[in-house]
Amino acid sequence: MSSAAPVPPPGQRDVPPLLARLVDDAALFPPGNAAMPDAVRLHLDGRTNDRADLVGLFLCPASRLPELITDLIKVKPPRPVELSLVIDTGLGGVPKALSIVESRAELLALRMVEMPAPSDVDEVWLERVSEFVPEDVIRVIEPRRGGAGWLDGIQRVIEHGSWPKIRCGGVSEQNFPSIEEVAEFLSVINAGNSSFKATAGLHNAVRHTDQETGFTHHGFLNLLIATARLIAGGRADESVHEALASTDGKALAAEALALGEHEALAVRGVFASYGSCSLTDPVTDLEELGLL
Repeated sequence: MSSAAPVPPPGQRDVPPLLARLVDDAALFPPGNAAMPDAVRLHLDGRTNDRADLVGLFLCPASRLPELITDLIKVKPPRPVELSLVIDTGLGGVPKALSIVESRAELLALRMVEMPAPSDVDEVWLERVSEFVPEDVIRVIEPRRGGAGWLDGIQRVIEHGSWPKIRCGGVSEQNFPSIEEVAEFLSVINAGNSSFKATAGLHNAVRHTDQETGFTHHGFLNLLIATARLIAGGRADESVHEALASTDGKALAAEALALGEHEALAVRGVFASYGSCSLTDPVTDLEELGLL
């Protein structure tokens, strides 16, 4: 059984429990591709402004740890940056990366390790992940979507005590899962009593089609409401599909506002967070929808 998501704290700056620490800072990743000094500056600003309780972890590739540390030494943050370490150096590079983070405890606090899974997500590989990553650090694993084995891989990740991650977009149309695939993913998550993390493609709160690329993006508010409906109904039924497909921001926002605190915390116990290359876009959307 996977560890449960940490319960988001009550908002101290007008951020409700449904949204507290929802947005992990992925400024270093596409399509943002921010320079490290800019990413560090904006993250530190983001965790001290009026919407700071919306901001979760700072995502950094393992290969760029030395660069991150160099910039943090320059700015001397008043408290360590809460870090999600994204492994881009292979599983064998994990021990060295963790050692680097541990040696800089005044600058970094490791909360999560994320990594892609091999195509077969076998037990031996999962065991090595457990051996390398400390028990008090959340393990997030992304099985490769596509093919008959994807959902089986997600199930194995859950059984091994890690959180599955779903990629919701990217640079090509193939990177965007269908509504049916997202619903199937949520169904496995719910059956396994697991938490999950989302990444890529969730640029806005509500499902929409990008006019430049023609790609239809999932919305993070759609995912929140779909998760709420899944918990309430116990299965990925038509109402869950409708929530994922909706482009009616006002209706989705009204449903979010109607959730009680217990219901909101239950949703976030499942949909733990998502990575965004912008910390301002989610705030703008949520403010326009009346959720902030």
